[in-house]
Amino acid sequence: MDDLKQLETEIFARIEGAADEAALEEVRIATIGKKGSISEKMKTLGKMTPEERQTAGPALNGLKNAVTEAIAARKDILRRAAIEERLKNETVDITLPVRQSPAEAGRIHPLTQVVDEITAIFADMGFSIAEGPEIETDYYNFTALNFPEGHPAREMHDTFFFNPDSEGQRRLLRTHTSPVQVHTMESQKPPIRIVIPGKTYRCDSDATHSPMFHQLEGLVIGKDIHAGHLRWSLEEFCKAFFEVDNVTMRFRPSFFPFTEPSFEVDIQCDRSGPTVKFGEGTDWMEILGCGMVHPNVLRYGGIDPDEFQGFAWGIGIDRLAMLKYGMPDLRDFFDADARWISHYGFRPLDIPTLFGGVSS
Repeated sequence: MDDLKQLETEIFARIEGAADEAALEEVRIATIGKKGSISEKMKTLGKMTPEERQTAGPALNGLKNAVTEAIAARKDILRRAAIEERLKNETVDITLPVRQSPAEAGRIHPLTQVVDEITAIFADMGFSIAEGPEIETDYYNFTALNFPEGHPAREMHDTFFFNPDSEGQRRLLRTHTSPVQVHTMESQKPPIRIVIPGKTYRCDSDATHSPMFHQLEGLVIGKDIHAGHLRWSLEEFCKAFFEVDNVTMRFRPSFFPFTEPSFEVDIQCDRSGPTVKFGEGTDWMEILGCGMVHPNVLRYGGIDPDEFQGFAWGIGIDRLAMLKYGMPDLRDFFDADARWISHYGFRPLDIPTLFGGVSS
């Protein structure tokens, strides 16, 4: 019994001396663990006489229970002390401003916003969105769009070509979104009414040109389609996109291999201030090219030009963003400058709608 008293004194001293929960766990294992000092003594009960066992059994069980309770009490004390220490060291300065949530701090890139605005406008006009591959064949990028052999656009100074394949054919990065017109005509019967936003690539780089840029293509094919439908579609789009009541356009004769007749479209504006204002002023600005789909392009798409007609147009999405939101340099779109995106970006939940305003 004297040994138990001495063991009890030593164990309780170690429990009280435990500085943290890890040290307390070591005491628990060393005393009431599988090979602990109390557990080892309890293994000797079987070798004792019944009289010795009647005395030693209750004493050992009582010691084990007392140690268990002491360890639990000390653990609670240490846990409270640890919490108090954390509260002292991890105080919050409530005078500091609260950080914005990701939904408030994040910004939508202006190009993404403009694509959403365009989609909202043309969806309301009955157009669907079409997409196509960015790596194209010479056939879809040039031949099927009525580009003649030897056309300057087919040369390396204007187009990014890949190395020839095993058959000697060279694929390329599409120079416009127009190949999607042919893909669509091959897979869909008229009437067709689509817009095609997407990335395009050309060997060019300055303040208003980029090797990779975004273009919006439009295509309408049906019976009895004429240039008046083209003009109305473009006027309605520009009024909705620039959020003005009226726009004045002029169509100048031009040439594109895939349209006949072809037009360059200017829109009346005021360029006297730091930003271009549409719907007013006496200046003119070219904004897009368009025309009636060339009969050869319809034939390449598997459509009879004697039965169906159509019109198409193409416009730079990057240019639209620059004109509408006053961005002076196209290269800033791709610099990944957090300050720029914070200034020109849009809040994630500001989804463009025609009834709420496409840029509200």
